[in-house]
Amino acid sequence: MTTALPPPAEPAQLTDALREAGVLDRGAVAEVTVLADRQVLVSRIIRLGLHYDRPAPDAPASLILKVPLPAFAKSILQSGRHEIGFYSGLATLMPPRLVPRYFGGAVDEDVPVWHLLLEDLTDSHRLATEWPLPPSLPQAEAIVRALARLHAAWWDDSRLGVSVGSFASREDTAEHGDVFAGHYRRFADQLGDRLSPQRRAIYDRFIVSMPRLLERYHERRNVSIAHGDAHVWNFLLPKDEGRDAVRVFDFDQWRINVPAQDLAYMIAMQLYPERRSVAERLLLDCYYQSLLEYGVTGYDRAALDRDYRLAVLWHISKSVWQWTVRIPPLIWRNNLERIFLAVDDLGSVELLD
Repeated sequence: MTTALPPPAEPAQLTDALREAGVLDRGAVAEVTVLADRQVLVSRIIRLGLHYDRPAPDAPASLILKVPLPAFAKSILQSGRHEIGFYSGLATLMPPRLVPRYFGGAVDEDVPVWHLLLEDLTDSHRLATEWPLPPSLPQAEAIVRALARLHAAWWDDSRLGVSVGSFASREDTAEHGDVFAGHYRRFADQLGDRLSPQRRAIYDRFIVSMPRLLERYHERRNVSIAHGDAHVWNFLLPKDEGRDAVRVFDFDQWRINVPAQDLAYMIAMQLYPERRSVAERLLLDCYYQSLLEYGVTGYDRAALDRDYRLAVLWHISKSVWQWTVRIPPLIWRNNLERIFLAVDDLGSVELLD
């Protein structure tokens, strides 16, 4: 286990952060211990035990410190800045008990490095499963209901694109499409004959069709805050199911988007066909019913199916982006296979016609 503490975990810096967060009026952090330390793809997650020089009843006994792994610090600097912006701003407007509490964060452009200090939910919550084992159906339904709660809270909210997030213009998305096309060409060149002619043809048609496919986004209706990385391992389930709510974390890719993008990433991108055949319809039904219960109107079940089918097609781009930022092939390759299987099952290629 790596136990060397980065500077944000030093007692003086933690004292300043907790005072700024309003949970430490007097006294100071006297000692910091490492309760757990693990690496998760591009980040290091450290569970810190805090000891104070005098009683501090409102101050946390432990915190989660998130920092980038050195090999990814530069490439995900913008993601770190984006996540800090979420927790310091948008998270304060979220429904209660939906995201972890924020205790501070900062970006150092010169190093470059960033860090987040978040509520430690280890004692009350847990991941549904160990990756990549899919959750049980009851666990998956609880996660989908939490996702619906997040989406419903911001569904067509008047603040979207004004004081909360921003909408990409057609010029922005056209530029983004050009960038993707360049990444895809390099991706395809590197894969060589490991990317079939049939899939190359789909990618070629997809790139040409992107402006038309984006019209759903540019309508700016039935949109919300999307998580952007909504796999089930970014949700914490309460250990006592009757006592607390599911928490959502890891918001470095949040944006305004068509909410079904999150569902397609969670279901079609992560599940192989046998499991997806069992879970897909059930989870879409659960999600839609939850939207209604949380007050969403003017969005029918058929619209969700259309959005989901289109979102599945959009996610053939995900593996290319993951390859671009050096996510390991263990991740992007399996994502690529699963999403193309879902595209086939749903007939999403027809949307390119």
